[in-house]
Amino acid sequence: MGFVGDEAWWTEPRPTEGGRRTLVRRTADGTEESVLPAPWNVRSRVMEYGGHPWAGTMRDDGPLVVFVNFADQRLYRCEPGGEPRPLTPVSPVGGGLRWVDPRLRPERDEVWCVLEEFTGDRPTDLRRVLVAVPLDGSAAEDRSAVRELTAERHRFVTGARLSPDGGQAVWLAWDHPRMPWDGTSLMIAEVGDDGLLHGAREFAGGPDESIAQAEWTPDGALVYSSDRTGWWNLYRVDRIDGDGEARALCGRDEEFGGPLWKVGARWFAPLESGQIAVVHGRGATSLGILDPDTGQIVDTAGPWTEFSSTLAAHGDRVVAVGASPRSACEVVELDARTGRARVVGATHDDPVDPAYYPEPQIRTFHGPAGREIHAHVYPPHHPGCMAPGTELPPYVVWAHGGPTSRAPLVLNLAIAYFTSRGIGVAEVNYGGSTGYGREYRGRLREQWGVVDVEDCAAVALALADEGTADRRRLAVRGGSAGGWTSVVSLTTTDVYACGTILYPVLDLTTWGSDETHDFESRYLESLVGPFAEVPARYAERSPTEHADRITAPFLLLQGLDDVICPPVQCERFLARLDGRGVPHAYIAFEGEGHGFRRAETMVRALEAELSLYAQVFGLNPPGIPTLELAK
Repeated sequence: MGFVGDEAWWTEPRPTEGGRRTLVRRTADGTEESVLPAPWNVRSRVMEYGGHPWAGTMRDDGPLVVFVNFADQRLYRCEPGGEPRPLTPVSPVGGGLRWVDPRLRPERDEVWCVLEEFTGDRPTDLRRVLVAVPLDGSAAEDRSAVRELTAERHRFVTGARLSPDGGQAVWLAWDHPRMPWDGTSLMIAEVGDDGLLHGAREFAGGPDESIAQAEWTPDGALVYSSDRTGWWNLYRVDRIDGDGEARALCGRDEEFGGPLWKVGARWFAPLESGQIAVVHGRGATSLGILDPDTGQIVDTAGPWTEFSSTLAAHGDRVVAVGASPRSACEVVELDARTGRARVVGATHDDPVDPAYYPEPQIRTFHGPAGREIHAHVYPPHHPGCMAPGTELPPYVVWAHGGPTSRAPLVLNLAIAYFTSRGIGVAEVNYGGSTGYGREYRGRLREQWGVVDVEDCAAVALALADEGTADRRRLAVRGGSAGGWTSVVSLTTTDVYACGTILYPVLDLTTWGSDETHDFESRYLESLVGPFAEVPARYAERSPTEHADRITAPFLLLQGLDDVICPPVQCERFLARLDGRGVPHAYIAFEGEGHGFRRAETMVRALEAELSLYAQVFGLNPPGIPTLELAK
């Protein structure tokens, strides 16, 4: 999300076009147009999860845009009426050269961004550095033409933000084994006449303080989001010389930041008026305007219950991506002067009759030791059907990924697919989820495979005990880290009659070494513990080591191009099950990575999942191909 001149631009998924993301422009007359035709795919692979992949500026002859193309990860320059031209070279080493979080500097005829450069063939053989890429194309075949901006070296960095006078720059940095929600450093440096960053130093943050974002205000102050109090709150520093004194702008037990899975995420945007547009909340999020002098926030009126970390501002105009349980993601524009908000792009278009949409119940359950567990419960709902007599419905517990993430309170047609067919869904924001403060997030420390599994089971059993769900017809499903939680639940509990496992972590010992990408390669040290100190714990919790404990039917779905949770883990897991007589199905999708993006893949995966539940729960949904379960 961003502005090019006065125009709002954003990226948008195209599931029917091979799952690519296109760049969309909203012109002055309100027309939306895709800037790049297929097969251009605007998406970065830095840290594999990517981040902000484009930047633009308006010139007299029209917009100048630079973007990352997913297929080759090169940075391209695009202008009206012309074909995109590469600005960066291709490297044959490892995963090559990758770019993210670009910022145009037309006065220097270059774009500043983050470079991720592989130095060998292993997924951890790489370096990341702040760089300047010339806009004239001179680096398209010459890596040496890319200027490295600082000698400061950290394993991970975000893009630099220049002060209004161009004299200083700030960025975030951190090193293994920390993840960015554990601790980051806010770095600051002087911008020299040579265009390099000099005297880089840590200005705030550290190993036990997570700074999620930093921005300059138009008057030259620095605002950043820090969880030093246990919640990501905003702080302002008026004087940068010396250590500076940080003033809290709105001290609340709410989040004004989040986990930095993608480089360039924005939860707040300083405005020219001195106010600050903010995405904030406890659990679900709101879009509001913060007065930094009083600490008061005026929230946007409207139906939206979630806003993503994609804020952009231009003058008094703020654009964001909002959604609700009745609408999918839309581009929302807020006038900071009047407080009026309206949808200006990607307007929600009901693909099915809204009468079939489920209504979520925001619930708080209690787990072991009375700890709170947050969840969204979606009872079965069909406008023309009722359950026979006193029959209780089956329920599927959904475990989100991350695990440092959260299930948003938005319309999810995959949930509606099941609830409209008589199957309830409970999304569990188990201990370790973000949105509820650092203490809640820290519950999963060295407890992955324990707390998440216990919390999901507690919600499932509570629904059964209160008479909402059929105790004999409970299932669990999840993808990535949620896939881990699902399969561990099947190997360690007897709560579920079946499960759906999507692109999961299955073997901790190998996943944390050479079978995953660099960003998460040391994540297990906080989730499980340092391997050198607790090697037995890794084996004890790995589902692959305990495949013989599974007795419930399951469906395993995997992308063959997945470099985060590679298919080799699924293959080893299934080999351990061979001949044990457990009904199961394994579907691997060519051309899919970590998370499915193609329409045909998503359809097949949902139909296979529904068929599993139909067979186990005794349902008979019409028109669904039967999933063949092997033994």
